[in-house]
Amino acid sequence: MSIPNEALQKILREIGQKKAFAEQQLAIVRQQMAVKNRENRMLQLTASEVGSLPEDTKVYEGVGKMFVCTPIPEVQKRISFESDELKSDMSNLEKKQDYLEKTYQNSKQSLEQVLRGGGS
Repeated sequence: MSIPNEALQKILREIGQKKAFAEQQLAIVRQQMAVKNRENRMLQLTASEVGSLPEDTKVYEGVGKMFVCTPIPEVQKRISFESDELKSDMSNLEKKQDYLEKTYQNSKQSLEQVLRGGGS
């Protein structure tokens, strides 16, 4: 039993679009992960620098166009909070990446299967 030519073209187009979309989203997720990794490295560096300072050192944080004197424990608390947020974001991005990779592979396999089946 053979699939009509028009239906085969429609199936190929749909699978191809799904594959292209997954590939595009996968590239975006990888870029987002690279940005998050860079932010995480910067937070780790900042945390190590702030941790090595004596407790009585004045620390300033940028707020808009000005700097505000902030106690070291508050800075460390903010860094810890941002680090936790980054870990959560990275976890979500990893899950999204796994899903998109599976979608991409499934679309690729479906496309190959239809082409093999359509050629006979």
